[in-house]
Amino acid sequence: MGSALRESGERKLLIDDFKGIDYSQTIMGKIRTVPPVKPLAGILAPGEAWLARVRARLESEWGPLTAVSEPGPFLQTDYYTREMGAGLWRQFLVFHRLCAAEELPDRKRAANVWEAELGSRPEGGRLVNIDPGYLAPGKLVLASTKDHEQRIYLRDGIFAEVTLHIRGGKFCRWDWTYPDYAQASPFFDLAYQGYLQEIKQGAS
Repeated sequence: MGSALRESGERKLLIDDFKGIDYSQTIMGKIRTVPPVKPLAGILAPGEAWLARVRARLESEWGPLTAVSEPGPFLQTDYYTREMGAGLWRQFLVFHRLCAAEELPDRKRAANVWEAELGSRPEGGRLVNIDPGYLAPGKLVLASTKDHEQRIYLRDGIFAEVTLHIRGGKFCRWDWTYPDYAQASPFFDLAYQGYLQEIKQGAS
């Protein structure tokens, strides 16, 4: 590595790796209470009527909505076509009531149950897809049952992914961000500004 080595007992220190660090200013991080998050969900369904049905179910379970995106055809990928068929529509929902970030696994598991209850196609696939997530300071987080290199395990078979992040006051994508979420970033920007006002007022 090109760094000078200094032996101290059984320890070897890479001296060059420690140059320029002022340890007199180093303090241990403190555990702090994190603010509540703003729940959201992305829904896929075979048309506007089904979107409305799913939306009504989620409102009955998770409470009223504070923001609803315009529904539109889901054209960004054919990932779900084999299971759910063609002609899918997409809509994003943001809920009024704040919640604890720790609730995300429970919401994902509940959403999976509701997907099954809402019915299935004759071929055996789902009719609807519900992706719970939340807005938190600096990011939009989604839940998933599938692991990937950018996801971390939470509990009960559920993983979390930072799908969008704030830069310059606006949401930006990562390499792994779903195209439909990236395209909906202006919608999430507005919802995020409202969320920041909520937690600011709650802290005052």
